[in-house]
Amino acid sequence: MLFDHGAHAFTHYGWFVCLWVLTVSFQYGYHTSALNQLQAVITCQHPSTAVPQHYGLPHAYPLTSLFTVGGLFGSLFANLAMDRYGRKGATRLSAVFNAAGSAMSGVAASVAPIALGRFLVGVAAGIGICVGPIYLSEIAPAKIKGSLGVLTQLAIVIGIMVTQGMGFGLATPTQWRLVLFISFALSAIQYFVSPMIAESPAYLSRKGHKDEQEYVVRRLWGEQAGSTGRGREEGSDERLLTPENEFNEIPGSGQRAAITIPELLASPDLRRPLLTMVFAMSSQQTSESLISRRILVLYYSNNILSKSLPNFAPYVSLGITVVNFLMTFPPIFLIERVGRKKLIQWSVAGALVSHLAVGYGLNSGWVTLSSIAITTFVMSFAIGLGPIPFVIIPEVAPFHAVSAISSIALSLNWTVNFLVGVVFLQLRNFLAHGDSMKEGRVFYVFAAVLFCSALSFLRLYRG
Repeated sequence: MLFDHGAHAFTHYGWFVCLWVLTVSFQYGYHTSALNQLQAVITCQHPSTAVPQHYGLPHAYPLTSLFTVGGLFGSLFANLAMDRYGRKGATRLSAVFNAAGSAMSGVAASVAPIALGRFLVGVAAGIGICVGPIYLSEIAPAKIKGSLGVLTQLAIVIGIMVTQGMGFGLATPTQWRLVLFISFALSAIQYFVSPMIAESPAYLSRKGHKDEQEYVVRRLWGEQAGSTGRGREEGSDERLLTPENEFNEIPGSGQRAAITIPELLASPDLRRPLLTMVFAMSSQQTSESLISRRILVLYYSNNILSKSLPNFAPYVSLGITVVNFLMTFPPIFLIERVGRKKLIQWSVAGALVSHLAVGYGLNSGWVTLSSIAITTFVMSFAIGLGPIPFVIIPEVAPFHAVSAISSIALSLNWTVNFLVGVVFLQLRNFLAHGDSMKEGRVFYVFAAVLFCSALSFLRLYRG
């Protein structure tokens, strides 16, 4: 079990390090949702007219796109930060960018500073979402490695949920900046606490810091981990320091230097793990974009809920996030029992059926079916497609290539998110030909894309 004590459990200090690492995932979710909650007051669309202009910004600009562009930029260069400064150093760098971006947006009185701040926050999210899953995997005892990896997705969902909850009270012309200042404060605390945080044992091993590695292992897993840094249970020869896959390398025995993205793309030996993660992230983001960009919420509020409830969408959005949050707990306890591949298969099957049901419900005017299908889609996503791709990044990649593969996979994640936001409405209108009873056709297309990407992933993944 995840919280058992023993040779494969964290010490209290280990959990402290884990929470510190998860802060970057929380910030990713926090800022994914922040602009959705604050857009009306930031662009001065709030009904109050008795507020000085400096509390809001006079025009609407594509700030969401700047966050995505920043995320893409951060992910592309995250491997360089991880390999040069370590997992801890890259996490600190993410905290610095997030603090700077949040503060800049929080004090902004014009479009330019808030736009730049949004870009910097995106860079922080891009770095953080690359390093977080790898860092967690490398500090985790082997028996709870998968369960701990699911916490990345849980932290993201909690960040989204917190922002949505804060939006009900702070999305006002005089208080919206507090949402950004809270994020700044959290990143500042994360940065100043960092001297207390241990570096990844696997990274220390690669750098040849044997004594420090052994000390960190004992602090994370307890004295029973042993001086070799390979704490074992009785009768087990499972290694803890590196991902459990065929590419594992024993420290000091012919290790290869960390590779760059161009070297990764040119290597035939690394094509399989690279394509595995490409299709995993494509499958994840094809579905997640429908949630994170509130497409399902808009459909639910505009096409399913009564027209007499025009302001109900924020509550629907929060409700969907709560469902996502609750359904992220089962894989924490199931992943080591059922397996990664089985959870993904269940998740994809549920998501595909839900896509088809949403489309059919919209086309036929069957409100109940559409409502249930949206809920089952979110539940299906949460048990597999959401958390599992983050878990398997360090498991399918060799240690010398994990940073580069993570950068490419997460860069694709940002790219797909952007494309879904750009293409969805145009594709819906094209397929519907102006007929509101044919707008569900777009979900059939997304079902087909998910089926193809998930099938390719499952054929490649050996988990």
